[in-house]
Amino acid sequence: MRYVLESLRLLLRPLKVDDAEAVFNGWASDKEVTKYLTWNPHPNVELTRQLLEHWESQYNEPQTIRFGIVYKPDKKLVGTIDVVRYLDPDTPEIGYCLSRAYWGQGIMPEAVELVTGLLKELGFRHLVIRAEQENHQSIRVIEKSGFSPYKVEEEESHKIEGKTISVIYYEKELQ
Repeated sequence: MRYVLESLRLLLRPLKVDDAEAVFNGWASDKEVTKYLTWNPHPNVELTRQLLEHWESQYNEPQTIRFGIVYKPDKKLVGTIDVVRYLDPDTPEIGYCLSRAYWGQGIMPEAVELVTGLLKELGFRHLVIRAEQENHQSIRVIEKSGFSPYKVEEEESHKIEGKTISVIYYEKELQ
């Protein structure tokens, strides 16, 4: 679905193919940003463009909740936040990434709060976010956003065949 959310500093809006350069240059090609994500850095802007074309086509599906994060003070697209999957029909899992130039400014907890509010309005009462145990920055965002750890699982890395990683699952109950 296509939603637009707004706070004092952020505008969360649907992504479009025209965002390819900003996404590629801002974070999709950055090895540090993608270090703990399930996908590798994009080698070229064409791959980013193809992904955005696919994502744009998914906005017609009711379960698609995906945003580009615009930092209003400089009007730049600085990251993404979305429901990456549903653990069951009633439990969305949130995922996000942010341009390194904007780390440490409280942007992602603010975006998580906006998306959490939307999911609550849509009737969801239980949310999940997960992070690799080594991803201390993301864990800080998750905890600032009011999520609590409930399990740790050993999972196979999406990036390195045969490598196992420890993933912490966090949950939040919405009242």
